Amino acid sequence: MAAVVLAAIGTAGLWAQSEGVPSEEGLFYDTVDVNVVNVEVYVTDKDGNHVLGLGKDDFELLVDDKPMLISNFFSVEGGQAKIEEGIPEPPEPKPEDEFVRPGQIEDPGIPEEQRLHLVVYVDNFNIHPFTRNKVFRFARTFLRQRLHRGDRVMLISYDRSLKVRHPFTADPELIAAALYELEEVSGWRNTADSERRDILKDVYDADDIYQVRARAMQYAESLYNDLRFSIDALKEVVENLAGLPGRKAILYVCDGLPMRPGEDVIWALDDHFHDSSVLMETHRFDASRLFQELASKANANRVTFYTVDAAGLRAYTYMDASNATLAGGSNIDQIHFANLQSSLVFLADQTGGMAILNTNDFGEGLDRVAGDFDTYYSLGFTTADASSGRYHDFKVKVKDGRKLDVRVRRGFRDKPVSTRMTETTLAALNFGYESNPLGIVLEVGRRTPLEKGTYNVELDVKIPIGKLSYLPQQEMQRGRIRIYISARDSEGRMAPVSEVPVPIDIPTAEFEKAQDQYFRYAMTVQMRQGRQIVAVGVRDEIGAVSGFVTRGLSVGS
Repeated sequence: MAAVVLAAIGTAGLWAQSEGVPSEEGLFYDTVDVNVVNVEVYVTDKDGNHVLGLGKDDFELLVDDKPMLISNFFSVEGGQAKIEEGIPEPPEPKPEDEFVRPGQIEDPGIPEEQRLHLVVYVDNFNIHPFTRNKVFRFARTFLRQRLHRGDRVMLISYDRSLKVRHPFTADPELIAAALYELEEVSGWRNTADSERRDILKDVYDADDIYQVRARAMQYAESLYNDLRFSIDALKEVVENLAGLPGRKAILYVCDGLPMRPGEDVIWALDDHFHDSSVLMETHRFDASRLFQELASKANANRVTFYTVDAAGLRAYTYMDASNATLAGGSNIDQIHFANLQSSLVFLADQTGGMAILNTNDFGEGLDRVAGDFDTYYSLGFTTADASSGRYHDFKVKVKDGRKLDVRVRRGFRDKPVSTRMTETTLAALNFGYESNPLGIVLEVGRRTPLEKGTYNVELDVKIPIGKLSYLPQQEMQRGRIRIYISARDSEGRMAPVSEVPVPIDIPTAEFEKAQDQYFRYAMTVQMRQGRQIVAVGVRDEIGAVSGFVTRGLSVGS
């Protein structure tokens, strides 16, 4: 689905500009992109209990090993917000400024920058149906009893492709109910287990390593390729979450992902044929770099992983008393289990979350996850060089003599304004996020048929002149906005975000009268026939204020 800006005219009351993108000649201004970065910190004692009552001065924040001034400090204890230095009291929510859908209830006690977006991600490709459904019994209780007003939850599954089972909602009961539907979906891990048993049997039945080595490498290669697709799907979700404000967490439910696909089969070759040289093959299939890329992307987008090994307390899969060897036996399965769990531990550790492993009572682990949502500290600091796009390392220390466990995501990425605006425009498109302090109005005009089921669609972006900031330029008052637009059709095809700078000229003599009028920016986009969603972001570049709106429309009959 293409959405291409074909023409544009900007008008403000009686003040018109030429067709196309208006000239920026004569507009001189200087702005500093000061970006506030927030990092959530979870502090627990040796028994795993959250430590309460800490203040800003109890923390030391290091970025790339250099101390940073904590400009903003926010704490939540037992679900109750405590506003501290640098965080203003949140205003009463206004319908046009809030991400609210029918039936949702918002809690004004938590500012938007601290609201929770939780994705329950069920990896059906890497899970057994029985273990998955066992976790669901605990997950429903977690959703119904441990989340709070204002938390937003969505349900996604991966079945060789991503499926949104339920979009973001502030009613967790809807997600709990949707889990029942997922219980009817097949899990793919049973097939993987069967393939593993077959290759291990071939290894231990073979008389010569060369009879089976090639097949073992093909098996590991196949697992590695499947793993890449699984990680790519997780990356896609992390990238889509980037533009949403506030805290973001993924509750990832699976039976583990191999850090080194096929490692146990390669060790079985060494076990049976006593040829340690084959162990070098494990490096060929080492996926640690892929997991590091995923964790870094999550950190850059303020996403925390909470991983659940749905397999719980595992039983031996291939090796048992009837076919165990002195050197092998359960050791091969132990290598297999550790390999599957190491990736879950890594993702949680790198992003400041936690892993739930080796238990059939998932309720206790999910209670600890809820404890993170209920009780945490948020440290904010400013960066004035967001245009660099660099990735930076985080370290947080607590100035306390006690031995405390401090969990925090390991880094963040400086993002220029254009990147943040693009990401949030996509968040508006994908999740319906809206925030509209600029009072943006998006109107749809004529739809002119072209060929092959495509149409030219006229769109008007209208902004109250009085909501924008201006600089005096001789006999003119000049503003400058930047418009971001994208569209998505009913099949999920999406246009790249288009970015257009738009200066606004208003004669000083007419400026006061213009305050009650709208600036209008008209554009024509090309769309396919069918249902479409359009998202528009507008940034007032002088006032450093942004707004985002979405609009659904039907194109053609």
